[in-house]
Amino acid sequence: MSEPIIATEHLTRRFSRRDPDGRLGLRRTTLTAVDDLSIRIHPGEAVGYIGANGAGKSTTIKMLVGILVPTSGTVRTCGRDPLRERRQLAREVGVVFGQRSQLWWDLPLRESFTILGAIHEQGRAALTDRTDELVTTLGLGDFLTTPVRALSLGQRMRGEVAAALLHRPRLVILDEPTIGLDVLSKQQLREFLTAERGTHGTTLLLTTHDMGDIERLCDRVLVVDHGHLAYAGTLDDLARTSGAKRILVVDLAESASPLTGIPHTEHLSSQGNGVRQQLAFDPDRTSAAKVLAAVSERAEVLDLSIEEPDIEDVVRRIYHSRM
Repeated sequence: MSEPIIATEHLTRRFSRRDPDGRLGLRRTTLTAVDDLSIRIHPGEAVGYIGANGAGKSTTIKMLVGILVPTSGTVRTCGRDPLRERRQLAREVGVVFGQRSQLWWDLPLRESFTILGAIHEQGRAALTDRTDELVTTLGLGDFLTTPVRALSLGQRMRGEVAAALLHRPRLVILDEPTIGLDVLSKQQLREFLTAERGTHGTTLLLTTHDMGDIERLCDRVLVVDHGHLAYAGTLDDLARTSGAKRILVVDLAESASPLTGIPHTEHLSSQGNGVRQQLAFDPDRTSAAKVLAAVSERAEVLDLSIEEPDIEDVVRRIYHSRM
């Protein structure tokens, strides 16, 4: 098997901070953000790295790219030491932070690509070809000459992804890439990342709270909680391991009594005098189609939606199962 594109061994990062209750502010406490993390990600994989807020995801990413120094343990990214070979590693990794921008705020989007191409020492012909490819596949043509500050959030995020992929990195790290995007923008971005991976063999590491991103983009998931690796495996096994349930939300044609007694479901709530109701079900025991069929026998359904398990609840269940 080829060398892992990401490999960590007992990776740990601690932060020291002032204790606000300490006398004169002199007392300090230690926070462990990442704790004894050992993971392997191989070239061409798409892996979701998920967990609740404060679980250590962003800290891990910063160590993978050399922004933070580990307290202990080792990390190799693209076969390199991120600290000693940070400049070389930058040519092989693209990073998108949903809350931060690598684009020049007051310049047209196209100018950011030109500057980034120069930073990565891309030749004019190679930069033009790659820019044209990204403009076409990400649908950037209508706003290439628009200053970044004037772009919508969806347009800017597509621009951020293009900027991260401009130099054809082996590894793309996406930290909440679809945060705040509308449904259409999310779908366009997901389709592009799938195509990019299929065409160029790009490795994806994705952190997100959006289970839709994980379902559509990732082969497997790593769940971290309080800095510990709590789970590694497929998304289907994750749901089974946690015992989390999906939720069917139905809007009925008229008021109805609570839809209790439907096999393998739990009635969660009724709203609007029973016009809207929520049913939780275990996907290992039944399917959304079967639950909907049973509901339809008792009431006319006008609309429906399916809510995935809340990621924080999934992580909490897994973490407690290991205690």
